[in-house]
Amino acid sequence: MAVRHFLTLADLSRDTLNKLITRAIELKAMQSRGRIHEALKNKVLAMVFEKSSTRTRVSFEAGMIQLGGGSIFLSPRDTQLGRGEPIADTARVLSRMVDAIMIRTFAHDTVVELAEYADVPVINALTDDHHPCQLLADIQTYVEHRGSIEGKTVTWVGDGNNMCHSYMQAAKQFGFKLNIACPEAYKPKADIMSAWGDNSEIIHDPMTACRDVDLITTDVWASMGQEGETSDRNKVFEPYQVNADLMAQAKKDALFMHCLPAHRGEEVSADVIDGPQSVVWDEAGNRLHAQKALLEFLIPPTKN
Repeated sequence: MAVRHFLTLADLSRDTLNKLITRAIELKAMQSRGRIHEALKNKVLAMVFEKSSTRTRVSFEAGMIQLGGGSIFLSPRDTQLGRGEPIADTARVLSRMVDAIMIRTFAHDTVVELAEYADVPVINALTDDHHPCQLLADIQTYVEHRGSIEGKTVTWVGDGNNMCHSYMQAAKQFGFKLNIACPEAYKPKADIMSAWGDNSEIIHDPMTACRDVDLITTDVWASMGQEGETSDRNKVFEPYQVNADLMAQAKKDALFMHCLPAHRGEEVSADVIDGPQSVVWDEAGNRLHAQKALLEFLIPPTKN
């Protein structure tokens, strides 16, 4: 059987993605009941982190433990990648020692090259262009709270960054409409908009973009690697803060999401992220369950 990778949401069909969401909800219920489910017993996940994380590391590591397997945390300080070993060589070596590779890095080309030379599944846990694992958790959270997201309208507020790109793909893959409220100079990448923008519309005015929508979501204004731009970005994005006035434009039962970590008082006001429409804690927790479903799907079972 051919090795399956998960580099973007485009790697899986709509049907498969929806089955993953359903399975994630099942696995969450099983975990809540205390049922032991060791589908990946004795399997090992290599976790390569060139970008730091809380939710990604804990969710993947805990997920592998709960599925009966194990994981190995690898940072640039711990590996030859940090000393210039080619990605292709690392892929070949790790493929002979582990059952899957998860990587959180900067350039998306790094993940693509890793998958090209790996003989085991490669999972994109974030690049500068895409964050597909977060979208699995986001869609699971919406389904749990409001049912199917198909036919709904979502507004992305803020930078046209990796999360925005993955929301564009999700809009097409899951069948919802996406409004993108962003400053002119911070639009999504043109090539991604061209390939995945069929269900998306850029509406620069955030009030208009949030009118009568089912979900509003955002992210920090300066992502990892952009810290030097924080002051300039804060000035540009100030009108794009998700606050009570912006939420009031949406439907009364609209949800608020944020991939976290959040900067209260910047991209989102404290009364919104801590308010009754916010589902950010369920969203964060669902990283565990969505990724367990993904790991179970990608990693071949042990043959007796």
